[in-house]
Amino acid sequence: MILIGTTKKPTAPKFVLSDYHRRKAKRLKVNIDYSKRKGKKLDVFKDGKKVASIGAKGYWDYIAYKKAEAAGKFPKGYAEKRRRLYKIRHKENDKPGTPGYYALNILW
Repeated sequence: MILIGTTKKPTAPKFVLSDYHRRKAKRLKVNIDYSKRKGKKLDVFKDGKKVASIGAKGYWDYIAYKKAEAAGKFPKGYAEKRRRLYKIRHKENDKPGTPGYYALNILW
């Protein structure tokens, strides 16, 4: 288990597209699929047209933290803390249609 406040954390797990991501995308009226762009997690489609590639591979997202937390790699509540901090850092990504907007609202 890693303690909150330490700088070393386990390597980010391989990204797995989940129902959580699909529900979040559906609320935004977009479709998602694994990205064909090297180094990205997801491609976002609106009306059949690709509008963004989001999420850098090798970085954690909310669901990855939740799974690691459930496995005992992080203390309880760590995923929520990371989500809150991510949203603070990326609060300027609130313009609909931008890659940052989709990353904020689908991955977190």
